[in-house]
Parts: sequence; structure tokens; C-alpha cells
Amino acid sequence: MVNATVLLLIPLLPALGALINGLRAAASPLTPKNRAVTNVIALGSTGLSAILAAWTVIAYVGGGASAAFQHAYYTWIPAGLGHAAGNTIASFAVDFAFRIDALSCTMLLIVTWVGFLIHVYATGYMAHEEGYTRFFTYLNLFMFMMLLLVLGANYMVMFVGWEGVGLCSYLLIGFYYDKNFAADAGKKAFVANRIGDFGFILGVFLIFNTFGTADFGKVFALASAHPQAYAGIATTICLLLFVGACGKSAQIPLYVWLPDAMAGPTPVSALIHAATMVTAGVYMVVRSNVLFRLSPDAMLVVATVGAVTAIFAATIGIAQNDIKKVLAYSTVSQLGFMFLAAGVGAFTAAIFHVMTHAFFKACLFLGAGSVIHGCGGEQDMRKMGGLRKYMPKTRMTMLIACIAIAGFPPLAGFFSKDEILATTYEHHGFLYFLGMVAATCTAFYMFRLYFMTFSGDYRAAGVVGYPESEPEHAGHDVIPGSLHLDDGDVHSDKAHGHHAEAHTPHESPWSMTGVLWILAILAVIGGIVGIPQMLGGTHPTIFQRWLLPVLLPLGGEHFEFAEASRMQEALLIASSVAVAFLGWLLAYVLYKKDAAFARATRMATRFAFFHRLLENKYYVDEFYNFVFVGGTLAFSRALSWFDANIIDGIVNGVRNLTVVVLGHGSWLFDRFIVDGAVNGVGFSARGGSRFFRRMQSGFVQNYALVMGGGIVLIAAVYLFTKP
Repeated sequence: MVNATVLLLIPLLPALGALINGLRAAASPLTPKNRAVTNVIALGSTGLSAILAAWTVIAYVGGGASAAFQHAYYTWIPAGLGHAAGNTIASFAVDFAFRIDALSCTMLLIVTWVGFLIHVYATGYMAHEEGYTRFFTYLNLFMFMMLLLVLGANYMVMFVGWEGVGLCSYLLIGFYYDKNFAADAGKKAFVANRIGDFGFILGVFLIFNTFGTADFGKVFALASAHPQAYAGIATTICLLLFVGACGKSAQIPLYVWLPDAMAGPTPVSALIHAATMVTAGVYMVVRSNVLFRLSPDAMLVVATVGAVTAIFAATIGIAQNDIKKVLAYSTVSQLGFMFLAAGVGAFTAAIFHVMTHAFFKACLFLGAGSVIHGCGGEQDMRKMGGLRKYMPKTRMTMLIACIAIAGFPPLAGFFSKDEILATTYEHHGFLYFLGMVAATCTAFYMFRLYFMTFSGDYRAAGVVGYPESEPEHAGHDVIPGSLHLDDGDVHSDKAHGHHAEAHTPHESPWSMTGVLWILAILAVIGGIVGIPQMLGGTHPTIFQRWLLPVLLPLGGEHFEFAEASRMQEALLIASSVAVAFLGWLLAYVLYKKDAAFARATRMATRFAFFHRLLENKYYVDEFYNFVFVGGTLAFSRALSWFDANIIDGIVNGVRNLTVVVLGHGSWLFDRFIVDGAVNGVGFSARGGSRFFRRMQSGFVQNYALVMGGGIVLIAAVYLFTKP
């Protein structure tokens, strides 16, 4: 039986580690003693969290693993009576609650154990960093937020973790905050994710309005029991949620932040790309599978975006020379495969690929970090080569991971990718074709990376084959305020304090290579739970049966896994292996057999336009800079001009009208009319008074004379007017 207290401790332990190290970070200088204390806190908290996660999963499985375990720790948002959908919900409230079922168990083990291994690796990789304690504070906080995301029992708790991993990605990508390229990359990730998160929160609000609750159990129970009633609104809900997934899991058009996330230290790249943040969108879509299954249109959008992203990023990856950039675009492409799976209804295959991808992609990123560490910070594969002699452990583990991601049996990547392609074939032929082309590109660029890095001779003295590329914006104007990063700036681990000049490669310490071996072994055996019938497995597979309780029946109809005939399954498997072999063969001919890369150089020259297009990532960053960054700046300047000339002109005009016309006119009217009238009355009175004052002389004879004159005047008037 799952213990609610233990379940709460799983995310709280990394949070406690982040809090303690965070308080120590500012006050503790980098000394061996302080570094050891940081290691104990960071590794102890995440290691214990991983152990408790395993214990919780074992307890859940021991309890039957049929029904979800959910525990509300307290009422987080008590909003009283609210909208009651179908009169089935009497009140509205949001609980701070955790949920354990097959899906959250899978994600829980991936996040805690792969995250813990990355922590161990980072103790060797980051050993000489001044911000050592700060780095582990961010890593622990990242673990806490991701665990909140996967354990949350409702969309609001999920959203807290969703926003939290976005914050931590900003902090970790911009770890070298004193470097412009890192600060810009962090801002780029933050902005791109805010766009996606806006859509996600709108989807959550619509779920509130439609179902009267955000609780997974209640929402999915209502939707599965009354599919016809909610089918119409489900399309809008799912598309809004998918906007959030496109941001968090780097799908077209919001994928642009992920390649620039390479600005952070390599352990950050491994944590973000392999086990945590980028899988959040896939997890959310699979968690919401009941809603997505109500809307075939939304499912088609998810599948199409996934397939297009898979091939789009894969083609970019074949022309990159920065070892971390190749892996970054590989991650975008593999995430596209996961969404392709979810879009065609293969939800278990999507999570299966999340799991296997966590193993081999973490191994690849950490292996790349080992190469960079051993080569003094160099990331350009054209300046590597021959490292098999100097780094045999790193070379072997990366070879295993390359075989796994390429899809060769019997390694883990073969089983998950084959299931995705097989299910896609059953539903949509064109998307299957895109997936096969993307799989071919995957095998090619991964073995291109391997051969350029480990085969031939060490090329530190100069670049072999391709001429040194100019920075992306050479000869072009860079828009002020742009968040675009030049290739020359994305050598994040050169900020690590290494210098590649006159450097002899060397193998990494055991704290790094030991983690690589563990991940390589997982990349070998991780696919066992998904063995198809053709290879002696059962139908459905072990992993499909494990996740089946999450796939609720719709209207009483149970979820059915696609099943092909043994002949069809054999052909699909053969096709999958064939494209992997084709990709390997092309890489072998161009980069292994031809150590000087002469063939590759001739092809790049012959198809210069296409090579330049791929090398510059289809100029999407430039387009975004011009349209969105440049457009925003131009719009801001236009608003500034409008404000200064139109708004201020109107205001100043009104002022002039008031002051000059009305004010001055009023002054003139007051002075000459009003004051004139008042003064005129005064002047008249004073003038009249002078006249009458002269008549008041004080002499009686004068008064008698006036009276006599008046009598004469009256008599004259009388006589003249008498008829």
C-alpha cells in the first residue's frame, strides 16, 4: 500500500536540498570542504528521493497496480459552490493532491533515477566551477518542480510544476549569467515557454468551465462516461493544451529555444533534454489521453506536428558541427516521434520512447560532456577525431547509445521506435513515410557524430574537410535586441574554464564514466518490456499492459492496441532496421571510410544551397528575428512615433487651443468687454457726478436761477405742445 507521507517526501527532499544549498550558495566560497558538503546535500536529497520513489512504485505494484492511489494533503483553493457539470459535482475546489498510477510511476522512476545519475555526473564535470553550490541548488529545484508536475493529481498542481520547470530551465540555461550568449539563451527559453504556457492555462480554464473541476480522476471519468456530450468542446481543449506541449516539448513552431539551451553546462542539457522538462508535454498529452481520444481532429494535429517536427529537426541535425547542437536537434526530432505516437493513438509507445530516450539521450549528452571535458572545452567535431585512443570508456558508451537511438535491435531504441512506426503505418501512410525518413536521418547524423568524434586521427591542430564556417550572421545585420545566438557563442562549455589549444585529450573521472556505463546498460536492456510478438513477446506487450489502466474506456468501449499479422510485423521490423542500416552506411562511407571527409565536402559543395540551408537551420531564427523581434521593435517604434506625434500632438493641440485661443480670448473678452462694461459704468457715473457736482455750488441765488430756468423751460414746452 502506498504511504501518503512517503509520497510527499519524494518531491520535498530535493526541495529541501535546494533550500539548504541555496542559503549556503551566497555565503560559501568554493573550497573542497564546502564542495563536499554541497555534494552530500544535493546527492543525498535526490538519492533518497529516488530510493523512496522506487519503494513507492514497489508498494503500488504490490497493491495490485489496478486502481490509482490519490491523496489530498489539504484544500488549496476552496472556491465554494461552482459550475456543476451534469449535476454530478456539488462543489468546486482545488486540492493539493498527489496521484500514483502506472503513468506517474513510470515518470517518477525516470525523473528520480536519471536525475540522480546526472547529479552524480555533475560532481565531476562541474568540480572547478565557482558557482558550484548555486548550480546544484538549481538542479535540486528542477527535480522538485518536475516531480510536482508528474505527481500532481489535478491540472493546477501540474501547472505549478509546469511553470516551475520553466523557471528552472531559465536559471540553468543562463547559469553563466555573465556571458551574453547564456543570458540570451535563458531569455529565449523563457519567452518561448511563456507563449506555450498561455495556451496551456487557457485549456485548463476551459476544463474548469466544462467539467467543474481540474481533478484528473473526475474530469476523465466524466469524459469517458459521456463521450458524445464532451466531444465538441474536447477539440478546443486539446488544441489549447497542445500549444503548451509545443512550448515545453519543443515542437514546431516553438522549438527554437531548445537548441540554444546548449548554452548551459552539459549536465543541464542532459537533465532538460533526457529526463525532465522536454518530456513534460508528452506526459501531459498522454495523461489527457481521454480528452484527446474524443477529438480525432486534435489527434491528427498532434500526429502531423510531431511527424513534421521529427523530419524537420532531423534534417537540420545532419549538417551541424557542434556536438551538442547535433544532440539538441536530435532531441527535438525524437520528441516529434513521441507526439507522432500520441497522435496516432499509440500512447503507450509515446511513454515507452520517453523512457528509452531518457536512457540513450542522457548517455549521449553526458558522453558529449565527457568529450568536451576531455578535449579542453572544444565542441566542434571537425576539431576532434581519434578520441577512441584517449577516451575508450566514453567512446564505447556513446557507441552503444548511438546504436540504440538509431534503432538497431536488440537495443532499447529499436523497440520503442519500431512500435511508433508500426502504429503510424496502421493509421496514416504519409506520416509513416515522414517517420521513416526521419529515422534514416537519425541513424545518419548519430553515426556521423560518432565517426567524426572517435574515428581517424585527432584533429586539434586544424579542421579537416569542411572549411571553417563563419558565424551564422556573417555578412548580415543582426537585429538589435535579438535573442538569436551565433554558433560562435554557443560554445557554452568553453565558459567552463577550458582551452582547447595544445590540449591532449584524456578520459573523464569515474564519477562521469561510471554514470555513462549505467546509462549505456539501460540503453541495452531498457526495451525488454516492449518486445513485440514477432520476437517472441506477447500481445499486448508488458509495457502496454502496464499502462492499460490509464487508457480508460470511452462510452464503455475498452481501448484496443493495434495488432498486425506476424508477416506484416516482420516486414515493418525489417523496414525499420533497413533504414537504420542505410543511415549507418551513409555515415560510414562519408565519415569513416573517408577520413578526410572529401566525399562529404564534395557533396556539400555540389549541393551548396541545400547544405547552407541545413547548416543555418532553414533560417528559422533569422525569420523569427525579422518577423517577431524586428516586427516588435518596429511596432514599438511606430507606437513611439504615434505617441510623440499624434497623441502628444492632439494633447498639445488641445493645450494650445485652450491656452492660446480660449485662454487668451477669454482674457481679452474679460479685459475689454467685461472689464470695459464695468469700467464704463464707473466712468459714466464718475462723469455724471462731475456734472452734478458742479451744480451743487452752495449759493442760494444759483439754485433760484436754476429753478426759474426750469419753470421757464416747462412753460415753454407746455406752450409749444398745446394744440
